[in-house]
Amino acid sequence: MSFNSILSERTENRVEGETRSSGMPAFFIDLNLDQVIDAITASKTEYDLKPFFYTSLHTFSTIAYRHEVFLDLEDNRIADIIMDFAKQMRIIREYHTQVEKLHYPLQKQFWFLDAVEMYCEALKDFKRKLGFCSLTSTGLQSFWQYLRNYLDTEPFTVFAAATKELKRDLAEIKYCMVIKDNSIRVRKYESEADYSSEVEDTFSKFKDGSVKDYTVKYPDYPDMNHVQAKVLEFVSQLFPEVFARLNFFCTENTQYMDPLIRDFDREIQFYIAYLEFIKTFKDHGLAFCYPKLSADSGDICDTEAFDIALANKYSKQLTSLVTNDFYLRGKERIIVVSGPNQGGKTTFARMVGQLHYLASLGCPVPGKGARLFLFDNLFTHFEKEENIQDLRGKLEDDLIRINDILDSATSQSIIIINEILISTTLKDAVFLSKKIMERLVQLDLIGVWVTFIEELSTFDKKTVSMVSTIVPENPVQRTFKIVRLPANGLSFARAIAEKHHVTYESIRKRIGS
Repeated sequence: MSFNSILSERTENRVEGETRSSGMPAFFIDLNLDQVIDAITASKTEYDLKPFFYTSLHTFSTIAYRHEVFLDLEDNRIADIIMDFAKQMRIIREYHTQVEKLHYPLQKQFWFLDAVEMYCEALKDFKRKLGFCSLTSTGLQSFWQYLRNYLDTEPFTVFAAATKELKRDLAEIKYCMVIKDNSIRVRKYESEADYSSEVEDTFSKFKDGSVKDYTVKYPDYPDMNHVQAKVLEFVSQLFPEVFARLNFFCTENTQYMDPLIRDFDREIQFYIAYLEFIKTFKDHGLAFCYPKLSADSGDICDTEAFDIALANKYSKQLTSLVTNDFYLRGKERIIVVSGPNQGGKTTFARMVGQLHYLASLGCPVPGKGARLFLFDNLFTHFEKEENIQDLRGKLEDDLIRINDILDSATSQSIIIINEILISTTLKDAVFLSKKIMERLVQLDLIGVWVTFIEELSTFDKKTVSMVSTIVPENPVQRTFKIVRLPANGLSFARAIAEKHHVTYESIRKRIGS
């Protein structure tokens, strides 16, 4: 069982994942995924995790590989062991950072040696603790096997032994300082008597009662002063063989960390960060599941799903968060969402996009049970403010952007459209929307289209209608539930009229009749 990366089972997938993405995907802002990834990675900036979240997967085996690792890490015991290892590795990195800040070469070497010793002990401790765990994922099992083999190799055992021997030899060095007036002389220790205990006994009587403390307080900053540095320099001259070995050790082992173990320490945080992020939602009763994915079936569904960005924004009010169900079956491909304003239509559309993208990362997604589509590309077209710099009108910009999407999309793509063509007349909007829908139907892709043009919901057998609902007894109150119903704008006419104060009663009251 070979190990290449905890993020993918094969080396080529790992390289692709690191290099293919040059930055945040274009659709992130429309779907509020930028907010989600910022929140996930906020406490782990040292690991630079965003590139992992910017790169979707396109192989089922890698997604399944990640699902297994996530499931292993849901065991708190395993997660705690890995987090303990991460803490030790963080301390080691802090030592190396401090080495770069220190001024005196010999002190730099001592700090480096300490970091190496901690590294060796951390790996041994990590291997021992993982050995008591029931690892079921291919990723963690293969990593543990790799770690065991690495620690048993001759290069590591020789390296660890040399580290321990050098630490021991340095610790055994004894020397004397002869201080007279403003001078210090350093010489080897020659079995002189240790008078410290006698001095302490002599002055012990002065400890009785409340007395002034004359003990010297050493500074807590790591750098040495010039006197300490000179003493150390003299000591190194008294014991040249040991210090020569120290210098050789530090020079020859600058790249002592095993690359795969070093990368594991970073990559495993992809899983830890996501699980920590969703824990708050799960603690409030919101469901997450491991979706089943398909690239050859348009049948998709999820139950009790929710917009994860919205949930994070209102994390203190999660008990009132509204969940929604959806599905497409058979030849159905495009959900057309209509209904009153401020009813959750855009949130629903974003949710569908978020679910598919998170699923493409191999992450558990909001919902009790989901079957989703493994896309080749995800496209979004949301309303944008007019940009005076490009000298294009709003309608022209809408058409250019949707045309670019249609030229790039395939039957394996997903598209999320939200309220476009609202800057033109209703007649033109209907005409253009039908032309766009015709292209989408021909492409046979999966999509969600939020629109005020209800005719689109019955455009083709591939389109289905979902409607944002209201409270029947109070038409102006939204439920934020999006359900499969035929589009019927007339049912909201009363609510719209009341909102704009143009009901029969309102008009009569204003004209005083």
